[in-house]
Amino acid sequence: MKRFLILEDGSSFAGEGFGASIISTGELAIQTSNFGYQEALTDPTNAGKILVFTTPMIGSNGINAIDYESINPTVKGIIVNDVAKNISDSENFQDLDSFLKEKNIPAISNIDTRALVHRLVKEKTIKASIMDTDDEHAFDQIKALVLPKNKSASVSTKNPYAVPNVGKTVAIIDLGLKHSMLRELSLRKINATVLPYDVSVPDIKNLRPDGIIVSGGPGKVEEVSPTLSPIFEAFYGKSPLWGIGLGFLALSDYLNFELVNLSRTYNGTNFPVIEQHSNKIWQTAMNIDQLVAPASIQLELNQSYLDLHSNLIAGFSNKKEKVIATAFNAEGAPGSLDALEIFDSFIKMMV
Repeated sequence: MKRFLILEDGSSFAGEGFGASIISTGELAIQTSNFGYQEALTDPTNAGKILVFTTPMIGSNGINAIDYESINPTVKGIIVNDVAKNISDSENFQDLDSFLKEKNIPAISNIDTRALVHRLVKEKTIKASIMDTDDEHAFDQIKALVLPKNKSASVSTKNPYAVPNVGKTVAIIDLGLKHSMLRELSLRKINATVLPYDVSVPDIKNLRPDGIIVSGGPGKVEEVSPTLSPIFEAFYGKSPLWGIGLGFLALSDYLNFELVNLSRTYNGTNFPVIEQHSNKIWQTAMNIDQLVAPASIQLELNQSYLDLHSNLIAGFSNKKEKVIATAFNAEGAPGSLDALEIFDSFIKMMV
C-alpha cells in the first residue's frame, strides 16, 4: 500500500506503508542507532516523534519481551529505508509489522532516509505526517496542527509504584522513565519508588529516600523546571541527586548554568564524551537538544564530561553537594555500556 510522508514545508516522500494504517502527525526526528530499534520505539523520551532510522535495514531481530523500555510506545510513526520481512521462527519473537499494527503505529519503508536526514540537519523542529495522500488538503492539515506541549506529563506514571529490593532506597521522579534504568538499579539491589512528574516535596520526604533520581523524558526544560525547582530547593546538597537527560537540563537550569541549543538534536547512540579528569572517551546514548556552556559553571566539579561534537558539557558531578547530572543515558539501551559506572558513583554518594 502506497503511503506518503509529508512535511510542513510542502515536500513529500512516497513509500510502502506497513504497520498500522492510521494517519499520524508528529515531530520528525533522526534516530542514529545502528541497533536497538525496539528500545528506541518504546523509549518514552521519543513520545510524539516520527522516528527516521538511519540504519539501512531494521526489523531482522524481531520484537522480544526483554527489550521493551515501556509497555505502550508513544512514538507517532517510523520511517525506514528497508524493513526485514523474515525473522527468527521462535515463538518468543514477534515481527516488526505485527508489533506496529498491535501498538497502532504507522510506518513507511522504501524512503530515501539520507535525503530526509539532510533536511532535518538544517531544520531544528519540523512537523510531519504519515498519510494516504499528499494533496493540498493534507498539507493544510499539517500546517494547522499544533504539536502537544509538556509531553512528560503524558508519559509519566499517574500513581507511585514500588520496585522492591533490599538495598538503598531511591525515589525516582518519572519524566519518561526507561525499564533499563530500573533494571540497572535492581541489579545493584536498589529499592526504588517511582513517582509522578508533579510529586510534592512532602510526599518525597515521607519516603525518606537515600537518594533521588530525576529521569530523562520528552519535552522542554521550561515545561518541567517549575515543578522540579521546589524539589531541588528542598534536597540539593542534602540528599544525593542524579538528573538524567531532561532531568540533567532541569538541574542545570536550577543551578543557573547556561543551556546552549545544539546545532542538531542528539537522538540515538555513539555520541562521544570525554571524561575530563581521566581523558577516557565514552560512546554514549543521548536524546537531548541542549547542553551546558562550560564557562557558565560556577561550581567546583569532581568530574565533568565534555561532548566532543559541540565542546559543551554533557555531564558533571560534585561530591560535596552530592549531585550527578548526565545528558546521556548511562544504561545505554540502545547504545554502549561505557557509562554504567555512573550508577556505582551514585550509590557511593548514598553510602
